[in-house]
Amino acid sequence: MIPLARRLTAVCALGAALTACGTAGPAGTAHPAKSPASSSPSPSRPPLLAPGPGGLTPVFEHGPRTLGKTVALTFDADMTADEGRRAASGEHFDNPGLIAALRSLKVPATVFMTGRWADQYPAQARSLGHEAQFEVANHSYSHYAFTEDCYGLPTVGADRMRSDVERAYTSLRKAGVPKPMPYFRFPGGCYDQQALRALSGLGVTAVQWDVVSGDAFATDADAVVRQVLDGVKPGSVVVMHCTRSAAPTTERVVRSVVPELRKRGYRFVKVSELIGESGGHR
Repeated sequence: MIPLARRLTAVCALGAALTACGTAGPAGTAHPAKSPASSSPSPSRPPLLAPGPGGLTPVFEHGPRTLGKTVALTFDADMTADEGRRAASGEHFDNPGLIAALRSLKVPATVFMTGRWADQYPAQARSLGHEAQFEVANHSYSHYAFTEDCYGLPTVGADRMRSDVERAYTSLRKAGVPKPMPYFRFPGGCYDQQALRALSGLGVTAVQWDVVSGDAFATDADAVVRQVLDGVKPGSVVVMHCTRSAAPTTERVVRSVVPELRKRGYRFVKVSELIGESGGHR
């Protein structure tokens, strides 16, 4: 889940709610996302940002502000490595109502999915991965933080950061996601230079956001709607969550936000389109 403030050395998001989304679908074959960085989309290579100085993993926060009213809705499918007991006892880490709302409203979206969640719900991961309306990206395997002091999340050591991301791609492919995107979202949104160095060479773009919805643990859908509508600008990336247990208002938020933004002239796109519009620049 996502924090409401940034630190100087780490960009963070409100804590760690353990969440997810999707519905079952057909099987498929998957391939790793290990393309070198490129600013130009192609049938086999999604757009990426160019690496930073010294080959550091690049970070994307929003698209261009001057190329029209586009906005990307993103949904974190969080589930930590140690939450199997909660799922087994009946806690719902999916949100079929939210996915149904996105489908009925014909809103494309990018889902950042943990490998642990894909292991728990492979049919749902496969369904999202096979539907052109959605793209599935990497949110780590364990949903452990890549920095210290990241809103109560357990941490993963620098020597295991790369393997945690690779393990998530393995889980996505095993679940049947045919084309997991080469985009990575840090758990809790927390990262620093050490984390960026650890992922260098993986060929991924780290994706953050510029609009915090505030849906994590929210009970007032109207307040979340206002926060999103007040924050969206051309090229914005909105971060939300798809879980019934930790973000119960999100479906209602989407059903209100989407028509209103369309009235304001916004067009909904996936993260890949915003990155493509950036021309390889942050």
